Amino acid sequence: MKKTLLFATIIFTLVIMAACGKSNNEGANQGKGNKVLTMATSADFAPFESRDTAGNPQGFDIDLANMIAKELGYKLEIKDMKFDGLIGALQSNRADMVLAGMSATEKRKKNVDFSTEYNRSGEMFITLKGSNIKTVDDLKGNTVGVQLGTIQEEGAKALQKKVKFDVKPLDNSTTLIQELLSKRIQVAYLDKAVATGYIKKQNLAGFDDPTSSSPGMAVAFPKGSKLVGDVNKVLKKLEDNGQLQKLKDKWLKDEQ
Repeated sequence: MKKTLLFATIIFTLVIMAACGKSNNEGANQGKGNKVLTMATSADFAPFESRDTAGNPQGFDIDLANMIAKELGYKLEIKDMKFDGLIGALQSNRADMVLAGMSATEKRKKNVDFSTEYNRSGEMFITLKGSNIKTVDDLKGNTVGVQLGTIQEEGAKALQKKVKFDVKPLDNSTTLIQELLSKRIQVAYLDKAVATGYIKKQNLAGFDDPTSSSPGMAVAFPKGSKLVGDVNKVLKKLEDNGQLQKLKDKWLKDEQ
């Protein structure tokens, strides 16, 4: 009887120890370090986001997202999609945040929440070398290419009220430059940091948009996301310790 009782006690103790061990492991797996932070982007917007020769995402926003995830104790997962689908990805909870060179416009704020701004570039018009288009007034009678869903698309439509030109919306910035080089459009309208990179690589010309007063770029979140406050704290820390400036020096040196 005593042996039976002793055996039962040992078995019970082992079961309890195993359960405790399992419980502790599950607790560790629930920690932030094991949670995934899903970031949506549109990897065709160098130097903010593009792909290297191996197909891996790279750029200012990619580095910044990794810094944010590390500071908050998350593993970063990147989803690449078309720019005009990014807001929808947040609204349908397919992404926790968006970093895609996205300007925090009042129109977008109706559908998503934004962090504090982390960069401000402005806009620029790109033309072929030798083009006679050198000012906004020279856009008259020409076709200006813009990326779908961007602030440049909105800006071009606003400019049409003052200068008569055609707007051609396209899926991404790479296609815009291809259309420009093939002379199917006469002007590409892009973020200045992106434009300066193309001008340098493709031996193109361009000029700043003097009418532009666009808001800066910010991280976008689903409405009511608790991540906004946490990410704002990280952005302030990166600003204060100089890491944000180092990112700008690394990726935006052509613009500065």
